Amino acid sequence: MDTSVTIIGLFITILIGIPIFYAMRSNSINKTKVQEIKKQFSQNNHFNFELTATQNKKVLALDEKNKGFLLMDFNSKENEIVNFIDLNTVDSCKLSITAEGNSNTIVKIEFEFQYKKDKKTESISFYKIENDQMNQVCLYEDHQLAKKWREIIQVCISN
Repeated sequence: MDTSVTIIGLFITILIGIPIFYAMRSNSINKTKVQEIKKQFSQNNHFNFELTATQNKKVLALDEKNKGFLLMDFNSKENEIVNFIDLNTVDSCKLSITAEGNSNTIVKIEFEFQYKKDKKTESISFYKIENDQMNQVCLYEDHQLAKKWREIIQVCISN
């Protein structure tokens, strides 16, 4: 009886332990990747991205002092997508939401930056339905985060 209980206990421990191990390992790899990308885009320590938010394999980072914005998306089916914007050259930031035909289903959310010099607009994709593995489960959270960060970026631009 004691042997069977021990074997069942070990089996349950292993069954629970393996996914936890892989989740912790993946998390540490992602943290290392994020730090490497931040260092790469710091431009010889000119930008220090103190304000950071992470959600649904997306990382947003902002240097409020030197006005730099960094968006990392690890959801892409290819490699990660990294976008950097020097907010000193930007006049405004807004959200662009693309909906699909009759259903009004949101398929894309983008940050739109308008530059001061030539009034050119650059769009950075924040949410794409094809990268959402669970088909719009992340949409609401991502939309709220995008709204919040658009406000933060706009305040940083106007200061």
